[in-house]
Amino acid sequence: MNHLPPHTAGMKIGLFGGTFDPPHDAHRAACLIAMRRLGLDRVWWLVTPGNPLKDTRGLSPLQERIAAAQALADHPRIVVTGLEAAIGARYTYDTVAYLRAHCPGVDFVWVMGADNLRSFHRWENWRGIASMVPIAVVDRLGPSLYAAGGTAAQALARYRIPESEARSLPSRTPPAWVYLHGLKSPLSSTALRAARRLSQNRR
Repeated sequence: MNHLPPHTAGMKIGLFGGTFDPPHDAHRAACLIAMRRLGLDRVWWLVTPGNPLKDTRGLSPLQERIAAAQALADHPRIVVTGLEAAIGARYTYDTVAYLRAHCPGVDFVWVMGADNLRSFHRWENWRGIASMVPIAVVDRLGPSLYAAGGTAAQALARYRIPESEARSLPSRTPPAWVYLHGLKSPLSSTALRAARRLSQNRR
């Protein structure tokens, strides 16, 4: 179990998954907003081996992405981990199920950007994820305009709690979710990756 970051029963821990290729300031800012609004003790960045919904050809090696994420996070309460590769989890559902089984008494919250809410209905067993862990959706510049009207958001609409009650989210029985406003960063790893490839092709 040494691949699990330190934790104890009673802790409130945010889970923030992604390829982090590359990590950027909006990742950090979203987690700081979630940490503050939800009263989280920690946020674990889950650097995934690859996103099943995206083309992962050309993805930087996992250890490089972990190192880059650690350098960017630079916060005592943000823990960067390659947990999913260590436990062989390909899907978020499997990761959450594993953590619930191996971290009794910890209140986990899945933290995602509004762009992920828009595609959440395409995730493997997304309804199962929503039934296992409360979800915090952090506003993004652009995606916020249509994310709340997407398939998953509409299906889960009755479980959405007011933003004013966000601090209660970690202790709520799922399904439960909240939309957190305040982050208006246009940064995206996909765009940064494309710019990086363009720069490399010009050399």
